[in-house]
Amino acid sequence: MGERILIAFNRTRERTVAAKTRVADTPASRAVGLLGRDGLGPEEGLWIVPCAMIHTVGMRFPIDVLFLDREGRVRRVISDLKPWRLSPWVWAAHSVLELAGGTLRGSVQAGDRIEFDG
Repeated sequence: MGERILIAFNRTRERTVAAKTRVADTPASRAVGLLGRDGLGPEEGLWIVPCAMIHTVGMRFPIDVLFLDREGRVRRVISDLKPWRLSPWVWAAHSVLELAGGTLRGSVQAGDRIEFDG
């Protein structure tokens, strides 16, 4: 089976968050995540399912992070999480959407609903 690419869409604000969102939903793909990459483009994202906490150990660039519950509601937003950091554990989160650092700039807020389509 090939790599799945989806569109992450903010239904609350009616705007695309990431047009090219890779899905990491296996133990191997979740473990690798964004390691080994030099960055993400402005339209790229990584959706990690299931996930309630992340780290950026070994990463080369900062990321913006959305913690989503099972319904796709944003439970927490972290902007510009630097390399070699740990996020808090977000108990209500079921998945995480990782984006290039600086992508969000306040455009997504807690309570917004993110949908994935592809």
